[in-house]
Amino acid sequence: MPKVLSLGAAAALVAGVAMGSAGTNVMPVFIDDFASRAGLSGAGAGLVGAAQLTATAVVTLLLAARAARTGRVAMVRLGLVLAAFGALWVALADDPVTLLLTNLLLGAALGIVYAAATASLAATEDSDRASAVAVAGTVVVAALMIVAVPLVNEQWAGAGFLLLAACCVPAWFLVGTLPESPAATTKAATGRPSAVLLIGTAALWTITQGTWAYASVLGREHTGLDATAVSLILAVSSVVALAGAVAGTPAARRFGRLRSMVVFVVVEAISMAVVVISDEPALFTAAAVVWQACQLAVLVQMVAAAAVLDPSGRWVASLSGSSALGTGAGPLAVGLLLDHAGPGVLGAVFALGMVVASLPLLRMTTAADNRVAAGVPIPAGDASSG
Repeated sequence: MPKVLSLGAAAALVAGVAMGSAGTNVMPVFIDDFASRAGLSGAGAGLVGAAQLTATAVVTLLLAARAARTGRVAMVRLGLVLAAFGALWVALADDPVTLLLTNLLLGAALGIVYAAATASLAATEDSDRASAVAVAGTVVVAALMIVAVPLVNEQWAGAGFLLLAACCVPAWFLVGTLPESPAATTKAATGRPSAVLLIGTAALWTITQGTWAYASVLGREHTGLDATAVSLILAVSSVVALAGAVAGTPAARRFGRLRSMVVFVVVEAISMAVVVISDEPALFTAAAVVWQACQLAVLVQMVAAAAVLDPSGRWVASLSGSSALGTGAGPLAVGLLLDHAGPGVLGAVFALGMVVASLPLLRMTTAADNRVAAGVPIPAGDASSG
């Protein structure tokens, strides 16, 4: 297990995680493309987005055990080839059925990439640093794509997926230096997270990423800004929110993991609700920055804690798949709530739900903190059971 995160390993982690989560991170502008290109309603576009993200989640979960073993580079590269093919096919789709089927293929391919890339985060000595680097790099890549996709879509509907396919090419070369877990570690670690932890993770990401997927729509309809302006706001908020990825680990070390996580989750819930209901551009922008910063802080601590409890990477891949599963359900859930209950109900229900869903994650991160402090190994499965 490498003690120092080399530049090559860092680039490989960023490339793998960024491409594996591309569907999730760029879904706000992808949904706009689905709606305009195929004439779909909000719920219809959400269904297409949910299909892609659910395929990513299911494949990630199914391949979590495989990703904990050696051979991750070949696994990621296979996924990238399939993702490029799927993205090209999505770009050419012009009817709802074809759009749905091609997004299922693309989502499955991204799931292969995501499972192997996230499992590699546990193959480093400093999982906190590796997680922070991967998350920060992924946010930068996502921000660039959030700006670029609407621009190319203005030239030709669906061109954003051609851009996604093109990004698979440099990623294929960069992932060649993905960290691998030692053979002894991968053979010894066979446990998996508890059902409660997986369900809580899925619920939390249903709320956060489902709302994020509709952030562009909410911004346009409530603040009066056009699509390009809202995309720029979301991209800028994502980059500024990198402070959350940087601050998460120091906050946990200074104030304790449980206390800092509680603060991050509560502030995230409030700021997300403000994004949903606000009709002021300045307030919308400020709340989006705070929301994303807190979410990144929570994400970094979650990944780092899972890596501490299971160095093989299976826990990280499983939780990543569970979060992707919640993300897949998110757009449909948000679309239905917006259509039938309105933004006020959505903001209140999801803010409360975020706090409740985070409780299993708080327990896991506390267990990881206790393990580091005591220096006593925790068998896989103990931290999230009971």
